[in-house]
Amino acid sequence: MKLLTFAIPCYNSAAYMRNCIESLLPGGDEVEILIVDDGSAKDETPQIADEYEARYPGICRAIHQENGGHGEAVNTGLSHASGLYFKVVDSDDWVNGEAYERVLAALREFAAMESSPDMMVTNFVYEKQGARRKKVMSYKSAIPREEITDWSGVKMFILGQYILMHSVIYRTGLLRECGLKLPEHTFYVDNIFVYQPLPYVKSMYYLDVNFYRYFIGRDDQSVNEKVMIGRLDQQIRVTKLMLGCCDVMKLADRKLKRYMIRYLEIMMTVSSILAIRSGTEEDLGKKRELWQYLKQSNFPLYLRLRWGFLGQGVNLPGKGGRKVSIACYKITQKFYGFN
Repeated sequence: MKLLTFAIPCYNSAAYMRNCIESLLPGGDEVEILIVDDGSAKDETPQIADEYEARYPGICRAIHQENGGHGEAVNTGLSHASGLYFKVVDSDDWVNGEAYERVLAALREFAAMESSPDMMVTNFVYEKQGARRKKVMSYKSAIPREEITDWSGVKMFILGQYILMHSVIYRTGLLRECGLKLPEHTFYVDNIFVYQPLPYVKSMYYLDVNFYRYFIGRDDQSVNEKVMIGRLDQQIRVTKLMLGCCDVMKLADRKLKRYMIRYLEIMMTVSSILAIRSGTEEDLGKKRELWQYLKQSNFPLYLRLRWGFLGQGVNLPGKGGRKVSIACYKITQKFYGFN
């Protein structure tokens, strides 16, 4: 069995996918790199994927499929994964070599255990185009370092500090046990990828290394603010799917419950802020419909979110309300990294 499966969703990624793949190759025979060509037709992505499979048999594997979007590419990667652990690396991102060695060393120890931790968390770095200083998302204030713990050992996550796809490595079996299947042709499904398995996580391990390098700054990138406003419907769809993953108000574990509620709070805020930033009556109507959907589907959660600081901030009427929403907007900037 491989220690770690990497899934790389690739859609017309020829300009940057080599850098991503090359950063993963030092894992050698302990890893498998699944290069999922998601119906690329405008560049050499399929040929590059085949090239790496030919050059590194047993390590790299090219998988070609009809276009299904990022989520379907992740689904395909998970269905083919043979590693004990599973991680998604987007084709324009990469990993740090020194941190990679420490990640693999920890996974070797896990593989020798009778019961491996369900989740590993590492730091990630915002590799923002043109930025001199690199922002690091660290979790050392929230999770004990280099020890196996459960939710009882987790401290308070500060506002804007969330476990994202860039920072998480899940045990492959856990992702299958929780029935994870991401929707096709939908952006922002990485939030579902991280969120849905959380109630199944009974043990976790935080390695304080800057492993994942998250590139941000392309004009066509999905987290570009203007692009996100144009894809408001998809953001709302993902938010609704997350609201339906489980009834968080009935979770017994207090810390897990608090964390998952706050994650939903930021998702509701992001959707609301995008609608406000759009400014069209149609999008503002979508915001109202989303809050009404929450009210009808889970009234206790609605009360918790609607009358919290962020919920009130994005629902105040008139021009004054829009000014207050600026403070909420800054929080969403931190979450998606487009500040």
